Amino acid sequence: MELKVTESNFEEEVLKSEVPVLVDFYADWCGPCKMMAPIVAGLADAFAGKCKVGKCNIDENMELARKYRVMSIPTIIIFKNGEAVSTTVGAVSKNELEEKMAQVLA
Repeated sequence: MELKVTESNFEEEVLKSEVPVLVDFYADWCGPCKMMAPIVAGLADAFAGKCKVGKCNIDENMELARKYRVMSIPTIIIFKNGEAVSTTVGAVSKNELEEKMAQVLA
């Protein structure tokens, strides 16, 4: 299950996480974000226990979006050891995201 990532829990849940964290920066009004939602949910199940998968609504967390230079959505950023190690912009396939997660976990 996806974690709701907000400005108030970002440091604890993402930056200080013991495991890698995939964060989907999205908005409720975004068509491609809605297309990605079931893929992101599937990744949360597929990688349960190995990493966290979170969703961050950019309309509610504008400061985070600005800090990580989210200019287009969906933007998916994978964090490891408190650092952004992979960024994907736009709708992509489940396979592409699975491969990126596998590389970060390797």
